[in-house]
Amino acid sequence: MSEDPERPRVVWVDDDRLQREMASDALSDLVAVETCAESAEALAALAREPAAVVFSDLTMPGPSGLDLLKQVRRRHSGTDFVLVTANATVGSAVDALRMGAADYLIKPIQWDELRLVLERILVRRSLVEENVRLRDSLAVVEACRVLASCLEVGDVHAVALDLVLRVAGRERGVAVFRRASLGDGLELRGYREDEASRLRRVLGQQKPIDPASIDRIQQIRLGAVWDTLREAGHGDGNVLAVPIPGDEAECGLILVPEGDAPFDATVEERSGVVAAHATVALRNAERYERAKDRAFIDDVTEVYNARYLMEAIDREVRRADRYGTELSLLFLDLDRFKLVNDRYGHLVGSQALRQLSQVLLECIRQVDTLARYGGDEFTIVLPDTGHEAARNVAERIRQLVEATGFEARRGDVMSLTCSLGFATFPLHGTDRTSLLDAADKAMYRAKSEGRNLVCSASELTR
Repeated sequence: MSEDPERPRVVWVDDDRLQREMASDALSDLVAVETCAESAEALAALAREPAAVVFSDLTMPGPSGLDLLKQVRRRHSGTDFVLVTANATVGSAVDALRMGAADYLIKPIQWDELRLVLERILVRRSLVEENVRLRDSLAVVEACRVLASCLEVGDVHAVALDLVLRVAGRERGVAVFRRASLGDGLELRGYREDEASRLRRVLGQQKPIDPASIDRIQQIRLGAVWDTLREAGHGDGNVLAVPIPGDEAECGLILVPEGDAPFDATVEERSGVVAAHATVALRNAERYERAKDRAFIDDVTEVYNARYLMEAIDREVRRADRYGTELSLLFLDLDRFKLVNDRYGHLVGSQALRQLSQVLLECIRQVDTLARYGGDEFTIVLPDTGHEAARNVAERIRQLVEATGFEARRGDVMSLTCSLGFATFPLHGTDRTSLLDAADKAMYRAKSEGRNLVCSASELTR
């Protein structure tokens, strides 16, 4: 076997020991040479370790050089073959060329000519390999074009995972990623349901992987990430780790287990092409998210505006309908807020609305959506929240607003109260319009009954 894996390997086949020794001396500074006395020995050497070129004498005991050529072409199509013949004619050499040999030499061998033949073959092989590499790289680049259309952060990581699996020749893989506004995410490919459940439990709850913990493409077999994957059910083999960095808080990490066969030598290079395109796509998605947020943010209070609210309600209604869960909508209006603007001016009124927004955010969960509906009206979307739970949230808000001192001019503190109405899906409505209408009417019912109250849409029928 070759001592240096970077040097091309040549197998020289000749039943003449002196010819074998002379060939080895002539070529050993260029390549790693293994000599064989017969065809069967040469085939065994090729089965043990591939070679770039086989040089074979035409006439040997047992199968001839042409017979060996047939076997090499059939079993080792990536190996070049050079026939060496002592015949006075070149008929056999021509036959060998027709059968796919790369070249032929006539005995007695001119060793300088031998070196030139070998160098020419190695240069051609290098060019072919480079062309294949470039073709494969171009194919990866073309496949990565789909990333340019990904404007959602989660989509970038999902598509990048699919592309890395393609270039790695694997079916199973994981993408863990961090999203600035929605927390960590997880994408899985190729796992059975029980395997996927275990991965989600370990990676999502018990031992979450920090996607920023690996900063370069590598194959890992030690460390916290590898230990976590092993605990989640992966074997002891290598894991290809491909980081996808973003500009800000967004980042991701693609993990592909080696499986039964080792990765080929170019997998990291091809994965790097995917990672480069995914990084650009991720940063574009981040910019898109920031632009979208600005379009959906209220200038005064810096919470979501009515435009975003409509999309959020539609999204949560679809989700509640699909999973058979409840959803509640709160409508809030400050009591007699016009008096604040009349007495202190609109600047103080705007400051009070900003302070109110912070008070409301303290009362709700991260999964809830707070939006300024207009004027001094606010709406809160409460996913997975039933009628009584929504009443409790509304009452907590009412009490906290009443207990809060709002800043006025010259150090004055003013008190405000609010009236709230709420409606629950599917009890009071099954779409955005009916829920908003029910919650709005419940809020006006609270105002009509004296203000600083909470009213359910169920009370509208009384």
